Amino acid sequence: MNWDIVEGNWKQFKGTVKSQWGKLTDDHLDVIAGKRDSLAGQIQETYGITKDQAEQEIKRFEALSKEASPKDPS
Repeated sequence: MNWDIVEGNWKQFKGTVKSQWGKLTDDHLDVIAGKRDSLAGQIQETYGITKDQAEQEIKRFEALSKEASPKDPS
């Protein structure tokens, strides 16, 4: 997953991120603004996990997002 693309299309990704990490509010997502390090920090703070755990969750999210990316025929 290319985070430059995520950052540029953050409005489209916000729903996917929120479904993955439901405790993140719209305000959190607005502050994150597609920045991977901000997402990691917010996950760490909101869920009370370590930086390494947050990074692992993001890596899993990236892998699942690659697998789930539809080859949109439209």
